[in-house]
Amino acid sequence: MQVLAWCGFFATVALILAIDLGVFNRHVHVIKTKEAIRFTAILAVFAVLFSIPIYYLYQNQIWGFGQLHRVVKGVPTVERITGLDAVWMYLAAYLLELSLSTDNVFVMAVIFKVFRIPRLYQHRVLFWGIMGALILRGIMIGVGAAVVKRFDWMMYVFGFFLIWTGWKMLFLKEHTDEHPEDHWYVNLTRKFLRVSPKIEGDHFITHVPVQTPNGESVMKWAVTPLFLALIVVEFTDVIFAVDSIPAVFGITQDPFIVFTSNIFAILGLRSLYFAVASLISMLRFLKPCLAVLLAYIGVKMIVVQHYDLHPGALVSVAPIVLILTVGIMLSRFLPLPPPEPLPVELPTDDTMLGSEPEIQIETPGVKKT
Repeated sequence: MQVLAWCGFFATVALILAIDLGVFNRHVHVIKTKEAIRFTAILAVFAVLFSIPIYYLYQNQIWGFGQLHRVVKGVPTVERITGLDAVWMYLAAYLLELSLSTDNVFVMAVIFKVFRIPRLYQHRVLFWGIMGALILRGIMIGVGAAVVKRFDWMMYVFGFFLIWTGWKMLFLKEHTDEHPEDHWYVNLTRKFLRVSPKIEGDHFITHVPVQTPNGESVMKWAVTPLFLALIVVEFTDVIFAVDSIPAVFGITQDPFIVFTSNIFAILGLRSLYFAVASLISMLRFLKPCLAVLLAYIGVKMIVVQHYDLHPGALVSVAPIVLILTVGIMLSRFLPLPPPEPLPVELPTDDTMLGSEPEIQIETPGVKKT
């Protein structure tokens, strides 16, 4: 009967998407920061309110919730999860996933810049990108939960992987991929699909003229740069999920809590992008704190698995809140120094006349057909 709880969750997700498309984004427009912050707050309220049914289901063990079946050192065991513990785990997983999404926001900004996607159409790309991410993350979480349930030693693998990820974020030089249009999956798309060199409004598919062997020009189907940006967004989310999903498994191995917290965080990623994309550089200490947080979760996974410990839910929640608070406060009180003023440039004839150079929106590396 757990299927009823899953149906209720998917109904909640459908309601959120309906509010997004039917109320906030009924017409295509440039999403402003205040609007994005308002919708982000609404999504956060939905996420927090969902902890109420989680408490009820786990506290009363309805439909088998609150009983986590797993293997510990080769012995099948059943762990009892109380309603309060389930709520703490859910909120901790949601907060962790939402915090890790800040890196995703920065990469999305790079993607839109490279493919020259106007702000007017960025919401459409993100909306369908998030829809694809819901499916892909659902598959990854389902596979991960099944593997952890069957092979307890995978917790060691996840733990060491998170420690390595934290070390890499903290000490290795940050490398920003400024050429996502050259990735193999984009080239593969170009190989099998005809690509239009121009953006055709908010369309993913359009018609382009193609010369036939007879010299005639006929209209053929082609994908637009928006579609290429969508492909990159999907694969980028999969790459980030490889880091974030093991981290959530370090908080809880309950598949319902892992999935619901992940999906609520992903639903907020779209509005989070428009809310903080221009402010992400101000959170200078957030990424180091996320690295420390991932390393902590990795160590915790290994210790708990090795010594068969059963720490309370607050052991997962308190460090997340503490570390993130430290990162935000340090960024607030120790901001980056102001950049040095640029040398004054003499205005050109064009700028004196008030004219602007002609802007052509084309995809780099794509030739006209």
